Amino acid sequence: MSIWSQLARLARRAFEEPEEPGLALATAGAAGPLACAPDPGDVDFTAAIVGLGAKLAKADGLVTDDEMNVFARVFRAAPRDEPAMRRVFNIARQTVLGYESYARRIARKYHDRPCLLEGVLDGLFQIAIADGVVTSEEMDYLRSVSDAFGFSDADFRRIKASHIGPDADDPYAVLGLPHTASFDEVRTAYRQLMRENHPDTATGAKSAPREFEPVAHEKAAAITTAYARIRTERGFLTRAD
Repeated sequence: MSIWSQLARLARRAFEEPEEPGLALATAGAAGPLACAPDPGDVDFTAAIVGLGAKLAKADGLVTDDEMNVFARVFRAAPRDEPAMRRVFNIARQTVLGYESYARRIARKYHDRPCLLEGVLDGLFQIAIADGVVTSEEMDYLRSVSDAFGFSDADFRRIKASHIGPDADDPYAVLGLPHTASFDEVRTAYRQLMRENHPDTATGAKSAPREFEPVAHEKAAAITTAYARIRTERGFLTRAD
């Protein structure tokens, strides 16, 4: 039975009791922690990201088909599991419980895997922009989830900038740096972010699942563009890295 089928079977329980630890659903004999991935077979994690996605879709008062379709793309299921995934999403958005419970659930369990938490936040941003505009309610929601995950204001500005563009078209925000940063600091930040977010590494065998690959490509492109702009602005047109 796939993880989506398990969750569809137990969805009401999963979404009505978000603070209950465990749910006794994780796959036995799971491998050790992976750098940017949830534990294999962690249905509790899957329930939490569905809950977060469904609550975000409702944040502005209207759940659109675009938002559901983007959720299906970002947190992808095998074709045979997509009907179950959609049933789970619809159940989650009908509950009265707040998204904070789901954010806390993920943050407690995976506090030592910040790149996994960032991947979840990346996916939520993709859902928020699905209808072409991020409302103030949605932005407040995203910032609150970021806070629950333990990200700093600078982290949130960087993540936000990589999805909807930096404030005032600022490439430094994408790299999470102040304008006073030295070029060595810029280059170091760029290399670190690319190690964490490049599709070839972020979705490799020992990091994030392939489900995150479309988002990883978009984010890596934003990081590369920001670095190229700073290089040009500072006159490093021919200098080798």
